[in-house]
Amino acid sequence: MSTNKSSKFLYFAYGSNLLSQRIHINNPSAERAGIGCLNDFQISFVTYSKRWKGASATIVPIKSRVVWGALWHLDHSDMEHLDRQEGVHENIYKPLQVDIFLPEGQKVTARTYQQTAIPPDINDLSQLPQDCRPSVAYWKTITKGAEETGLPKDYLDFLHRIPHNDYHGPVDVQLPLWLH
Repeated sequence: MSTNKSSKFLYFAYGSNLLSQRIHINNPSAERAGIGCLNDFQISFVTYSKRWKGASATIVPIKSRVVWGALWHLDHSDMEHLDRQEGVHENIYKPLQVDIFLPEGQKVTARTYQQTAIPPDINDLSQLPQDCRPSVAYWKTITKGAEETGLPKDYLDFLHRIPHNDYHGPVDVQLPLWLH
């Protein structure tokens, strides 16, 4: 994987932007660059999203856990779009530079996002409180994106076990009805 594209930056997606159809809504320059792993973090959910009608994903530091995700090359001109999509201007997420490990063992630095809200201290996501669960549409976007991305099977199984909030109604994203 080439990461030396001077007019581009590397972005690590672990939530809805795993799905190519989703990332391209606001970031047309996105080119899939592969997959990677963020060590000593776990995905979690907090902060209700009006757009998704459920809690949105974040990453929390937990030793010996991993977050797998998609690596995307984006034009620097799309960084503002990505920041806006992630709610940086509203202090919902903050951008981070993180070390991502590729399946072949190399390490790259990528931009990712972490919520400013602190999620509940839960190691087992099957125990997520109801108000910290993603909607069905958001959960399906993440799991379908993880499958499309080619994340490892054990991580896909982990994502499929995350409980959703049982909200099956409409969401305010420009994605197909199969998500509902």
